[in-house]
Amino acid sequence: MDAQLLAFVAVAAGMVALPGADFTVVVRNALASRRDGLATAVGVAGGLVVHTALAVAGLAAVLVTMPVLFRGVQLLGGAYVLYLGLSGLYAMRRRAAAAAGAGSGSEEEVTGGTPAAPGRALRQGFLTNALNPKAPVLFLSLLPQFVPDGAAPLPRTLLLASVVVLLALVWFPAVALLVDRLGRWLRRPRAARVIEGGSGSALTALGLVLVAGPLLH
Repeated sequence: MDAQLLAFVAVAAGMVALPGADFTVVVRNALASRRDGLATAVGVAGGLVVHTALAVAGLAAVLVTMPVLFRGVQLLGGAYVLYLGLSGLYAMRRRAAAAAGAGSGSEEEVTGGTPAAPGRALRQGFLTNALNPKAPVLFLSLLPQFVPDGAAPLPRTLLLASVVVLLALVWFPAVALLVDRLGRWLRRPRAARVIEGGSGSALTALGLVLVAGPLLH
């Protein structure tokens, strides 16, 4: 039994499941529809394919050793996450204004976000993950730790990278399906506004942190 591989699976599972921008975007889009949630989940896994491929190819090392390029990626990724957060907050305000204008007060009515085209949801998931500037550093520092002494680095690194992608393909669709299953309650006007506001605020705060980081250096 490969103890190092089992240890890596445990570490990678915790890393993939850790709530962050990927998780938030999947939940938000799954509230709109199951299709959007699943498309976003697949997009997140696609972003991980990019990061793992860069790590395997050694290009992540180049990115890390070029501060100007790395900060540019940070700014781009932070700006995109910030855009998603502000869009969510705007959608929440628009929903609240529409409910107030209708004067329905129907907290029992089931509602949800406006479903997006599958390609748009897929793109949101992909860009949210692919533009994460911390991912190259994480993969570059994590993967080599689980390559046994004497083992061929490339096949082993490819195996570890595949494990990360497979875990993402299990975890994020599961999150999307769970949100959809709980959708009748989660899509009630009050619950939807709370979740949309919370996810929008979280993404906005994360985007501001990502943007501020390179600007302060």
